[in-house]
Amino acid sequence: MVIRELLQFVIEEFKNGGIENAIFEAHLLVRGVLCKSSLDIVLCKEDDVPKEKENVIMEGVRRRLKHEPLQYILGSQEFMSLSFKVTPDVLIPRADTEVLVEHIISKYVNQGMLALDIGTGSGCIGISLAVYNKNAYVRGLDISEKALCVARENAKMHLVHDRVSFELCDVLKDSIWGRYDVIVSNPPYIETDAILSLGKNVKDFEPVLALDGGADGLKFYRRIISAAPKLLNDSGILAFEVGHTQAQKVAQMMDESFDNIEFVKDLCGIERVVCGVKKPGHIYRLT
Repeated sequence: MVIRELLQFVIEEFKNGGIENAIFEAHLLVRGVLCKSSLDIVLCKEDDVPKEKENVIMEGVRRRLKHEPLQYILGSQEFMSLSFKVTPDVLIPRADTEVLVEHIISKYVNQGMLALDIGTGSGCIGISLAVYNKNAYVRGLDISEKALCVARENAKMHLVHDRVSFELCDVLKDSIWGRYDVIVSNPPYIETDAILSLGKNVKDFEPVLALDGGADGLKFYRRIISAAPKLLNDSGILAFEVGHTQAQKVAQMMDESFDNIEFVKDLCGIERVVCGVKKPGHIYRLT
């Protein structure tokens, strides 16, 4: 089968299977397996596809029609114009989270920083900070050792493993140590009862540990906000990604210990990032 025929077959299978953006996803699958660019696909459309590659694509089609995310099938996802390895042990990096990373980068242009990334997953936040700020040092925490293995691979792939480290930590139970200029987190924030209403591609494949934010979706924010002032240097920054209805609630929780609270909207106009500066002279508690 030549590339043109195979691509058309995948498109039709995806369309018949109800896959949104069937043409786009078909191109991603075929290009990803064949390691070709969009231009290559056009110029080489009459080239034969090696049988082993054809079999891999067909298996990918079968998996996608069962609603498995294409990112897990291909094993990668682009984030901040960087390629990250992803497995079912980590949440798939999303464009919304780039808003959080870009905001922190803008705060530390031409400045060094020591950052703590809580709930690091694939490591996409902390690694991106280190890639785009050559004077950044990042410590990433996660409850999943399997996720940390993925993060370490990504740090090596982007050549920042000398400035980014990852450690096992249950942030809800374990003590958090150190002093930082920035604490950044995209914690689990889906309400427990709402997880079953998510799309199959999310609820059936992405790790529940990275989704479940407790009964009201806010349990990780409470813990991190309580711990952060003790961990931050003077004028240190705490920055979160939040769910689409959570920005004001998270800001209210931060108000006691943080000044200059900012909201940053994503491309859809939703308040996606909440960021504040540690208040001076406050009596802090670490719970």
